[in-house]
Amino acid sequence: MQVIFKVVRQTADSAPHIQTYELDVEPGNTILDCLNRIKWEQDGTLAYRKNCRNTICGSCSMRINGRSALACKENVGSEAARLQAIAANHAESSSELANDSSSDIPVFTIAPMGNMPVIKDLVVDMQSFWDNLQAVDPYVSTEARAVPEREFLQTPEERDRLNQVGNCILCGACYSECNAREVNPEFVGPHALAKAYRMLADNRDSRTEERIEEYAEGTKGAWGCTRCYYCNSVCPMEVAPMDQIGKIKQEILDRQDDQVGRPVRHRKVLVELVKEGGWIDERKFGLRVVGNSFRDWRGILSLGPLGLRMLAKGKFPLGFEPSAGTTEIRALIEAVQAIEESEPL
Repeated sequence: MQVIFKVVRQTADSAPHIQTYELDVEPGNTILDCLNRIKWEQDGTLAYRKNCRNTICGSCSMRINGRSALACKENVGSEAARLQAIAANHAESSSELANDSSSDIPVFTIAPMGNMPVIKDLVVDMQSFWDNLQAVDPYVSTEARAVPEREFLQTPEERDRLNQVGNCILCGACYSECNAREVNPEFVGPHALAKAYRMLADNRDSRTEERIEEYAEGTKGAWGCTRCYYCNSVCPMEVAPMDQIGKIKQEILDRQDDQVGRPVRHRKVLVELVKEGGWIDERKFGLRVVGNSFRDWRGILSLGPLGLRMLAKGKFPLGFEPSAGTTEIRALIEAVQAIEESEPL
């Protein structure tokens, strides 16, 4: 089959431009196979990373038609089918997402990963990726324990808790697509927090409490996540970084009260208000979270300009009516909380 590759090319000191290549390939050929063909047969200057070609090393991560993926995992046939499905659902944008309107030849756009500076073509500088991984100290610590006479043994159940996060190959796909990282350079990223949860879940580690305090600090840790779930959708190994971040947040909430900081208070107050009225009473929410129930006068004063604008536009809620089914909602929340309390870390 005939395919067209539009590859975003650039060097560190130049603006990006698109270069087009045409290939005759088999549907089962991977995107990496096609890039190899381009490099070997058409343009030896094309730069990209590769190694195992077997979805193990994570080296060939890049943006393929708008989302980060492994070039050795995605093949031409399945990617063309994905683009056709997108085009069918979004006919108004099908020309840029899938095929040229005047041609039946599939068009694949290949670009470097995001949130990292480009070195050349599809090769990015991953230093921030590795630095943020190092920041969560992703190694089991046994410093607080005496040196054992034999190795630390784990039950099959204890080991099973590490399997999912242990599958991470550090390809960078989740980091590339992270919206929180894009707007907050202090956020360590979903890859780092997935590894961080692995440390919390490992019963051999001796720094659980210290780690939780570290991961709860400001917006560089778990509270910096915007819960867009895009990291889950692009992860080639089904590590589900967003799920692991949620588990870290739950551990923080279980160990810290609402006076520790605004992120913890935000989560606890939200649940309390939903239990009270079925949905959130916005007046109480602002006072309890930002104003810390009248303990934080600076926080209360900061709400003044917003409150005045809402009053001027007639959008300030003067009253509050509980939602229908509040009793059922409260029962559901309490049931979930009881299940979470009964489950081990």
